[in-house]
Amino acid sequence: MSIWTRISEAIEALRLGETLANVFDKLRTPPEHSVGFTIAVIALSAKMAKADGLVTRDEVTAFREVFHIPKNAEQSAARVFDLARKDVAGYEEYAQRIARMFKDQTPVLCDLMEGLFHIAMADGKYHPAEDQYLSRVAEIFRLSDARFSQLRVRFVPNAVPDPYTVLGVSADQSLADIRLAWRTAVRESHPDLMIARGVPEEAIRIAEKRMVDINRAWEEIQEVHA
Repeated sequence: MSIWTRISEAIEALRLGETLANVFDKLRTPPEHSVGFTIAVIALSAKMAKADGLVTRDEVTAFREVFHIPKNAEQSAARVFDLARKDVAGYEEYAQRIARMFKDQTPVLCDLMEGLFHIAMADGKYHPAEDQYLSRVAEIFRLSDARFSQLRVRFVPNAVPDPYTVLGVSADQSLADIRLAWRTAVRESHPDLMIARGVPEEAIRIAEKRMVDINRAWEEIQEVHA
């Protein structure tokens, strides 16, 4: 059974009146983590797109960039997206559910946040309502302010792309410590590890941008220390 078939069945259960809590409970244990993660990404992405009041074609396109959806599964994915984008209401429940599903798994939650930032920036603007939305989701995920800033600085053009922030280190740390942080970030972005922690293959393409940012930050810091 494909991931999209399982997602379609879960959404059908919601449509027929089963509670969101029950649906997510059924998707909690491996190997169903990928299904739960994918549903959350679709739902939160749709509501992310609605956060500034208008769902644009660019945002829908950005969603498709995150998820490579097979032709025969487009209808199932569209149903999820359309149901979720009706309004922003309810996004906190999705966020709380996924936070409990991946409790203490910060890398997974950061993967999801990256997808949301990708949607937010699809139209080239970072609306205050989008920042409020993302800040609240990060709070529910129990991500630190520093981690949230680390994500935002990589996606928002007018945020200063400080290389130390990108790597989650400070300028007064030794080059050896910074190198360790860089190597850890690279390792966490490896496709095999991402799949192992519940990230569906469709979402791994986000890591390509992350790797570019991580390596650029390390190169800039090396130049400072040269």
